[in-house]
Amino acid sequence: MTNLWRLSYTKLLSQLSQTKSLNPGLQIQAHLTKTGLLNDSKHRNHLINLYSKCGVFDYAWKLLAESPEPDLVSWSSLISGYAKNGFGKDAIWAFFKMHSLGLKCNEFTFPSVLKACSIEKELFLGKQIHGIVVVTGFESDVFVANTLVVMYAKCSELLDSRMLFEEIPERNVVSWNALFSCYTQNDFFSEAMCMFGDMIVSGVRPDEYSLSNILNACTGLGDIVQGKKIHGCLVKLGYDSDPFSSNALVDMYAKGGNLKDAITVFNEIVVPDIVSWNAIIAGCVLHECHHQAIDMLNQMRRSGIWPNMFTLSSALKACAALELPGLGQGLHSLLIKKDIMLDPFVSVGLIDMYCKCDLTKYARLIYDLMPGKDLIALNAMISGYSQNEADNACLDLFVQTFTQGIGFDQTTLLAVLNSAAGLQAPNVCKQVHALSVKSGFQCDTFVINSLVDSYGKCSQLDDAATIFDECPTPDLPSFTSLITAYALLGRGEEAMKLYLKLQGMGLKPDSFVCSSLLNACANLSAYEQGKQIHAHVLKFGFMSDVFAGNSLVNMYAKCGSIEDANCAFSEVPRKGIVSWSAMIGGLAQHGYAKKALHLFGEMLKDGVSPNHITLVSVLYACNHAGLVAEAKKYFETMKDSFAIEPTQEHYACMIDVLGRAGKLNDAIDLVNKMPFEANASVWGALLGAARIHKNVEVGQRAAEMLFNLQPEKSGTHVLLANIYASVGLWGDVAKVRRLMKDSRVKKEPGMSWIEIKDSIFTFIVGDRSHLRNDEIYAKLEELGQLMAKAGYVPMVDTDLHDVERKQKEILLSYHSEKLAVAFGLIATPPGAPIRVKKNLRICLDCHTAFKFICKIVSREIIIRDINRFHHFKDGSCSCGDYW
Repeated sequence: MTNLWRLSYTKLLSQLSQTKSLNPGLQIQAHLTKTGLLNDSKHRNHLINLYSKCGVFDYAWKLLAESPEPDLVSWSSLISGYAKNGFGKDAIWAFFKMHSLGLKCNEFTFPSVLKACSIEKELFLGKQIHGIVVVTGFESDVFVANTLVVMYAKCSELLDSRMLFEEIPERNVVSWNALFSCYTQNDFFSEAMCMFGDMIVSGVRPDEYSLSNILNACTGLGDIVQGKKIHGCLVKLGYDSDPFSSNALVDMYAKGGNLKDAITVFNEIVVPDIVSWNAIIAGCVLHECHHQAIDMLNQMRRSGIWPNMFTLSSALKACAALELPGLGQGLHSLLIKKDIMLDPFVSVGLIDMYCKCDLTKYARLIYDLMPGKDLIALNAMISGYSQNEADNACLDLFVQTFTQGIGFDQTTLLAVLNSAAGLQAPNVCKQVHALSVKSGFQCDTFVINSLVDSYGKCSQLDDAATIFDECPTPDLPSFTSLITAYALLGRGEEAMKLYLKLQGMGLKPDSFVCSSLLNACANLSAYEQGKQIHAHVLKFGFMSDVFAGNSLVNMYAKCGSIEDANCAFSEVPRKGIVSWSAMIGGLAQHGYAKKALHLFGEMLKDGVSPNHITLVSVLYACNHAGLVAEAKKYFETMKDSFAIEPTQEHYACMIDVLGRAGKLNDAIDLVNKMPFEANASVWGALLGAARIHKNVEVGQRAAEMLFNLQPEKSGTHVLLANIYASVGLWGDVAKVRRLMKDSRVKKEPGMSWIEIKDSIFTFIVGDRSHLRNDEIYAKLEELGQLMAKAGYVPMVDTDLHDVERKQKEILLSYHSEKLAVAFGLIATPPGAPIRVKKNLRICLDCHTAFKFICKIVSREIIIRDINRFHHFKDGSCSCGDYW
């Protein structure tokens, strides 16, 4: 009867060990103690095995200590329990203790202690145990051999691992799985795939572990085709319901680019575990299906599974992408409850989420609370500052961490350079440049491109060009950075030359390059070159790109072709505020005020809210058409209607509107009511109004303010002199000229440009340097005679030179814009429009003359002066003589 009880308890304890059922085991121990059967070594060993597997090592040790003669089975159970629960050091310590007692290992002990060596990466000890294995003759045991293969591989000795594998006389599927697992975990995916093929050829049938490992290899290689074949093999062998394989399939399909199939496999899992949920949520984030990722998280929570740090890390990425600070803070709270707040991986996820939700204060709090800050966390914080334009904070943190010795990499340097560009701090760029050279990052393509970009944005074009020229293999981003810098800083010709070099290297431009070139053409008024870039936009398929579309609208508008601008505007696929603003501004500049205001109404109907630039264009349209009432309505309601506070620019426009309409007192009242000190643009608008209406008092006040704000600008002196001359105060004109001479302020010379066959020709007043000089002056003489017959009389009052009337007439005849128009008439086909750009405001005499000339030659003459476009056609100007 006693033997029967002993057999029953042994069988029951064995079953409890398999299921890790602790409480029934405790009850059986109590019963065994009461009946005196606990002294039986089999019962004691089974209990030690149960407690070790359940991780209750205090109970296991107590039983071991109370055993009169603990045997190999007891120690093997304890060592195995430690190893299986991840306590490698404890397993090794228990092994040494057992070894000191003179107990020899067997085929069950060796795998456990070798696994502990794998956990702790104890290669030296592993080799010693390998020696004992050889001496004791267990090297031929397949389980021991398999564990040796794994131990060497996990200690990064893959060659030794492979050699041991080859020496196994009778390899089973576990042997192959051991090697597959090691290869995939060490990212040797191709080798794992080859080994899988060898296993199939050798006749060993794969099991679910083989297939899940190979699926991981397919995932690492991004080989979804091979992954689908393994999926078919899983179904064929009946392992498709295996949880490990299902999870590997979800991960493989998601990372291989097929989220739909990943979701299908996931939905077929009967009871998804945390690994399943993590794989599908991470897959949704990877495919930028962020809303779906959040939905999956909610489904997981409803299923009763709590997220772990991997789940929350993916969810934080989704929150960052969707800019959902509320949900992100909720996840943060959950992290605190789960007590995984200090995990570095999750902390970086929190920093990134808060930064992308524009909550850098909270991100910095997380960063400061991190006990061990590493370079990944630093880069997340510094990049967050830079992306949110907290440029001073970015540079301060970099300096602080640099002195602390955390280090930096190219990601750090890119963020710092971006902030240096934002602050327009060329000295910082130079320091980072020196640091990149010293640390060896000067050859890094990303750092080179960022240096070019930052120097360019800091107006250090020579430095940017030097970096570019020293780059051994410039790529598209480096070309884009320098072309953009040239375009922004008015060096459009260099931008165009660089574009030709880009094409010569066989590089295909992108939409950003084309946009920058179009902006360069716009600044140059290079209509023909702009059309060529338009052709490239069509050729490379960028017409659907919003940036390119907006740049086309802007280029054509600034090059004087509002018709082409309107065509480009109609082809922009998704019109945003930039598209609408560019077209409204173009119409306003070209004098089509009512069309501009109508388009503004269409924009509002389309549900697009204006920004401050749109409203500047609206006021500008009203200004150049004398629509005072409309301008007042928009100006006075912009805060209530559109939540936009008027800026200096809006005030300057409104003051110009009132001043041009002769309401100087209203304009002055508005200046006095401004909520901030008036800047140069406001006083400039008032000075311009004083010139139009010959108001000396207002002109003097505005000029005095401008002398203080912009003493180096010659335009103030010229306008004030014009006001004095218009009322005959020649003595005061002379005083202004003396003031300019004493202050060493030079009057900006009037210059005009015209584009003929891809070349830009420049003229100044009385210019005789052109190769076709004789033809140009002959054309002017011919036009002068024809204009005189048509009733033109030179407006000599507009010339401030103290010379005879005849001399004034000659000076007026040779203004730069007239020379440019004359050249255009002899150098372009009959009937073609003449497009001229001027750096100053067109004078009244030239404006009058062009109304005669356009009718005489039957051509449209388009003059873009510093303020607006003038379209001269059929004897009139688009500005209606109101400019």
